Amino acid sequence: MFNQVLQQIQEKIRQRQYVMTLHAEEEMTDDDLPIFDIESIVLTGEILERQKDRNTGEWKYRIKGLTIENDEAEVIVKLGLTGKVVIITVYLC
Repeated sequence: MFNQVLQQIQEKIRQRQYVMTLHAEEEMTDDDLPIFDIESIVLTGEILERQKDRNTGEWKYRIKGLTIENDEAEVIVKLGLTGKVVIITVYLC
């Protein structure tokens, strides 16, 4: 359903056109996930749902994929106003 958006997000991850929120960085540290895992989750993942941000009205996407060690994890991302992917949060399933 969201194949075109997923491909766009994945291409931006491949090109390193993304930024992390402070919250996402804190969650990465808590779950001991390096940036390579975050990239892997998006590149192997699929969009489970699209959510509308209550404050900004922007669309964000819940992507479920695999870490480097094949653990299931999810990231929440959005396409930022600058054209970069914004990684909002990440967590292990």
